[in-house]
Amino acid sequence: MVPPLPAPEALFPGIFGVGTYLRDKGIAVLLDNVDEFDGIVKGQHHGSANAGQYGLETDIDWERLAGITGFSTHTVMVGRYGIPASRIFGDNLNPSQEIYGAGGNVAVHLVYAYGEETVANGRLDVAFGRMPVLNDFASSPLYCNFMNNSFCGNPKASSDNGAVSSYPDAGWAFRVRVRPTQATYIQSGIFFSEANIYSATNGYRSGFRFNSSQIRGETFPVQVGYEPAFGPDHLPGHYSVGFIYDNVNHADDYFDANGSAFAQSGLPQRVRKGQTAEYALVDQMVLRHGPGANNGLIAFGAVYHNDNSTSIRTSELNVGLIDHGFWKARPADGISAGFSYLEVSDKLGKTEALQQELGLPITGANGPFYNGQTTGVQSHTYVFEANYQIHVFRGVTFAPDFQYFIRPNAQANLPNAAVIGFKSHIELF
Repeated sequence: MVPPLPAPEALFPGIFGVGTYLRDKGIAVLLDNVDEFDGIVKGQHHGSANAGQYGLETDIDWERLAGITGFSTHTVMVGRYGIPASRIFGDNLNPSQEIYGAGGNVAVHLVYAYGEETVANGRLDVAFGRMPVLNDFASSPLYCNFMNNSFCGNPKASSDNGAVSSYPDAGWAFRVRVRPTQATYIQSGIFFSEANIYSATNGYRSGFRFNSSQIRGETFPVQVGYEPAFGPDHLPGHYSVGFIYDNVNHADDYFDANGSAFAQSGLPQRVRKGQTAEYALVDQMVLRHGPGANNGLIAFGAVYHNDNSTSIRTSELNVGLIDHGFWKARPADGISAGFSYLEVSDKLGKTEALQQELGLPITGANGPFYNGQTTGVQSHTYVFEANYQIHVFRGVTFAPDFQYFIRPNAQANLPNAAVIGFKSHIELF
């Protein structure tokens, strides 16, 4: 049996009859726009910036359309624009707007395209095609109630490693999910890591690059989850732990090939084979306001840890509250508040301190995944975000947003910063 087709509230839900006809045949077509604006009210520099994305999603139930039992296909294409305001005051670790970059600066960029087969009433689910690792691992639909990239769409440390692909870029992959019981699952897969996946080179600009010439290794994620519903109000919860290993080559944050500090020797960085990551995610509704899966007060938390020798973001801790439906007069409104702590690799910090001591530019230690725009030694940083999501009209939400950065870019030499802005979402159909 194919899972139900997505059916979000939309401005034009039936597309003047066309959408209704297609959906009856098993075809769902969704078009939306997300726009995020921030203005800096406190920080080293002042200014504002806007970022956004329009996206076209197609989901086809081939069981309904052509009688292929349990089979469905899923594609997403996007166009992205803009930059995050946090770049203006020097933060490159937790972008204030998540919906930017890696889209190739083209009108149409392919995010993913894959087929999915479900059997035994959903007990076994297999997917194959072009998929990002973080579509199914270390993810939650709750996180994009926020705008800062430390929360949305995954804990930011999860995409620190270029071998762990994330939206809006994908590689060839195979993923399998098994549900021993209705409330438990285990999932794993093989994701082929491709070089320069987030750049506009080697054919990745549009995302329509399907050959294997850039594959440099494999990523193997494993996640175990428990999804209970507690008490007479059936309060839903999601609990998961995961482990990710890749066999890709990574540059060491501190050592050269001879075991000395590369910042001092001037020799190339030591190459390490493989990297690991561990994480745990939890969210639990603690008070129900309505019948929906998210109509209530939800507490969430996430912890993510990367290999200290080859990462920039070694550890991340996120906690927060999300409440939808608390105001009876406006049941579709919501309020969210979240706190994120991010720790930079101490080996990277040692390299930066040595470069500073030697009077060298602080260029970091992670090759192409590091932007080199650091003006001080990095250690740790904090971000707080709060917003109110206003349901303006069918398919339209507008969320005034406040963010506060402590030690931006994990640097003690940068003053704390605050930004005020908004996140809007229009689901056209």
